[in-house]
Amino acid sequence: MERRTLGKTGIQASLLGLGTVKLGRNQGLKYQNHFGLPTPAEARRLLDGARVLGVNLLDTAPAYGDSEALLGELLVGQRHDWVLVTKAGEEFDGTHSIYNFTPEHIATSVRRSLKRLRTDYVDVALIHSNGEDQRIIQEFGALDCLADLKAQGLIRTLGLSHKSPAGGRAALAAGADVLMATLNAANTSEAALVREAHAQGCGVLVKKALNSGQGQPADLTAIAAHPGVTSILVGTLNPDHLAENARLLRC
Repeated sequence: MERRTLGKTGIQASLLGLGTVKLGRNQGLKYQNHFGLPTPAEARRLLDGARVLGVNLLDTAPAYGDSEALLGELLVGQRHDWVLVTKAGEEFDGTHSIYNFTPEHIATSVRRSLKRLRTDYVDVALIHSNGEDQRIIQEFGALDCLADLKAQGLIRTLGLSHKSPAGGRAALAAGADVLMATLNAANTSEAALVREAHAQGCGVLVKKALNSGQGQPADLTAIAAHPGVTSILVGTLNPDHLAENARLLRC
């Protein structure tokens, strides 16, 4: 599996990353088909398969229910084999998402994520936007809070999982190391932003690459060709699907 440098951070991330929302949450999501949560044994087989394929980036969040805690259990003794991405600002209350972008909550959320993941640091911490990207940055100072946590050594890099090109540009202007952008065959509105991030040395993780299950695996190769894309996140519980995505990206 090809590895790309995450902007100026020096972090080497696999071109294919594993999104783990399905490890811990199956309520209040936009997937077409309902799914059951995996057992720890099933989740371990998925992660073991990812390692064999050369996938080293795992994306999680408090909004993903039990995902962080399950990963923490499964990755004991493997911490340095993985690039861990988590988020702050969005929470899951068991039914739906709720949001809190105050500096106090962001700091508490990141520290709680560290405990759940059983690690002293995460490689990437992102603000999990509710769509009010610019307000989150300018009024709440959420990225400033992440910068403080970075200075303390609790996170290596910081950024925003945004909902609009304007929000992504605001994060770039505020000094984000990483953006999580939406890019898929049905939505290329952020392609220019990805190029701008690349020009500024900001790493880009791509979410919704398969449009919440509505796209085609072959779309991944076109996304990988966009200048500036570091890693493409795909959420799946099926090791065979993950292997097929990896095969396409090696072609």
